[in-house]
Amino acid sequence: MEAPLLEPNSSERHLIGENGDYLLVKGLKAWWRVFCIESAKLWRIGGPIAFQILCQYSVTSVTIIFVGHLGDIELSAFSIALSVVCTFSFGFMLGMGSALETLCGQAFGAGQVHMLGIYMQRSIIILLATCILVSPLYIFATPILKLLGQRDEIANPAGVYTLMILPQLCSLAVVFPTQKFLQAQSKVAVLAWIAAFALISQVLLCWIFVNVLGWGATGAAVAFDVTSWGSAIAQFVYVVGWCKDGWKGFSWAAFKEIWAFVRLSLASAVMLCLEIWYMMSIIILTGHLDNAVTAVGSLSICMSIDSWETMVFIGVNAAISVRVSNELGMGHPRAARYSVYVTLFQSLLIGILCMIVVLATRNHFSVIFSDSEDMRRAVAHLSGLLGITMLLNSIQPVISGVAIGGGWQALVAYINLACYYVFGLPFGYILGYVANLGVVGLWGGMIAGVALQTLLLILVLYKTNWNKEVEQTTERMRKWGGQDIASERSMYDQIPMKN
Repeated sequence: MEAPLLEPNSSERHLIGENGDYLLVKGLKAWWRVFCIESAKLWRIGGPIAFQILCQYSVTSVTIIFVGHLGDIELSAFSIALSVVCTFSFGFMLGMGSALETLCGQAFGAGQVHMLGIYMQRSIIILLATCILVSPLYIFATPILKLLGQRDEIANPAGVYTLMILPQLCSLAVVFPTQKFLQAQSKVAVLAWIAAFALISQVLLCWIFVNVLGWGATGAAVAFDVTSWGSAIAQFVYVVGWCKDGWKGFSWAAFKEIWAFVRLSLASAVMLCLEIWYMMSIIILTGHLDNAVTAVGSLSICMSIDSWETMVFIGVNAAISVRVSNELGMGHPRAARYSVYVTLFQSLLIGILCMIVVLATRNHFSVIFSDSEDMRRAVAHLSGLLGITMLLNSIQPVISGVAIGGGWQALVAYINLACYYVFGLPFGYILGYVANLGVVGLWGGMIAGVALQTLLLILVLYKTNWNKEVEQTTERMRKWGGQDIASERSMYDQIPMKN
């Protein structure tokens, strides 16, 4: 079994107690040692994950870039397809799959590696069922977008493109469970390699389908589907062929007590969806403004830039989730707490750097997406709000990762609902439409919601009793895993496997 970077080396043994947890840290020198130790552990996990997720998101960005140079209408329509409809389903699927981070991470930390394969199979079953439930959104995208107020010139082609990327949705049912399975064991290098190959493939396929064969946006959509399924198959093959500790073959045990797993998956989905859909909703509201093509296009470009940074922090989110869940599973409350402190500090520094870069290049970065001078000016006008958003986004995903690692999804879902949809969204609507501030008002009000949510999550972290979290870990695994761990292992051993 590969240990998830938990064994102390000779330079840190004087900081570690007999139970493997940190001793109480006192003094700047000791804090610096903890900072270096936790930074190394975080980025050995988070670096490859962040690279992987950046590559995955870049696949989407590459697709938009190729389509953007076909024209403003194509850019806005395809952005609606990917940034609204696809993001809606992506958020729900990612949330459902994130339940696996809690259970696999805590089970691996507790030495219950045999459970990881069963948890992964349960997650795949649940996500495949979720695909069926979400598919009508793709099939009826055009009337839904029109019902939400999108103009015909954008809604009609957006609906066509959305239907074309339906196969990509189904690939997520394999991608997310296998990804979380590997992350829980810190087997992240293979994910980075697969993602890098997928990005190179997407660039090549888009060039062939869009530029050489002249298929236009249709070719970009086909390339998106092919690349997504290539990643899904590669990850699954690696799990089956090279992860013998956690994968023991297909088992009927995956269907046992599945509803307990569904409940945790739904809580995770609600938590993450409320976050992802919140920023997506601004694009829908912007479609009602005058000059909607330029407004939606410029906002989509800003959201794409923001999402590049967000993808890095989703990698950090996954890494801190693994760290917290592993340490709680091993009964190390102080290590869990210190890893959170170090991660938050580093994330804040990265957020400040990203904000500075955006403000310094405000008149230039939009050229990547569009040749339109009007679009460039509109993007430059929004760059100040983009910088503030990127700063806030450096903190919020990290705390969400801690929530996933600790199993606090339901609490964070309530906070997200209140801050985003009770406060932020109405406030943005008032500023945008009642105060006639347009897209600046919409975005500014929604930033206020993110700021309030971040403040409340920091307060939750400050009040957390990490010793109590360790005590609750076994109960959470028993409750959400379905049965008592020992009895489930016995059941697993009695069921014949097929490789």
